[in-house]
Amino acid sequence: MFTVWLRKTFKGVIDPTAAFLARLGISANVLTIGGCVIAVSVGLLLAQGYLRLGGIILLLTMGTDALDGAVARQADQATRFGAFLDSSLDRIADASLLLGLGWWYRGQGGPHDMLASVAAIGSLLVSYARARAEAIGIECKVGLFTRVERSLVLVGALILGLTAPALWLLALGTVATALHRILHVFLQTRGKASF
Repeated sequence: MFTVWLRKTFKGVIDPTAAFLARLGISANVLTIGGCVIAVSVGLLLAQGYLRLGGIILLLTMGTDALDGAVARQADQATRFGAFLDSSLDRIADASLLLGLGWWYRGQGGPHDMLASVAAIGSLLVSYARARAEAIGIECKVGLFTRVERSLVLVGALILGLTAPALWLLALGTVATALHRILHVFLQTRGKASF
């Protein structure tokens, strides 16, 4: 999976940075909340049409999403609430970006505002399918459009001015990934007694 490759590739940067932040006393939850505030702010920028600027800010702050968990591990402060908070605020961040983009396209004509909504719903379904599968004891990380891939597509599209085709890709990709996860869980549970 691409996410695992990225973590291994940037481990040499993330771990020392996380150790430095932990020594400064910056908690993982503060980084989680800060990352969400940045994403919501970028969503507001996108809603006003500052697409390239939004993409640049997201590119410069993408590492914060990887740092919160690393800081929690470095400071030996990983908690169940921290993991819950991170997942919840990630959903808010994702939705804010796509809804902001949809709001911008609402005034431009064409189907792109609806595509942004479908992509937002699809991204929530991708995450929900994994969370619900894990709640019943099934690992569910399958699918092409995980959060990392969605983020890279969105950031690249915003910076390069390719948001219209990217919204098609995000809408179709998130729905396909959600369906893939549903099928995966069905195959894993087929023939097993329900509870």
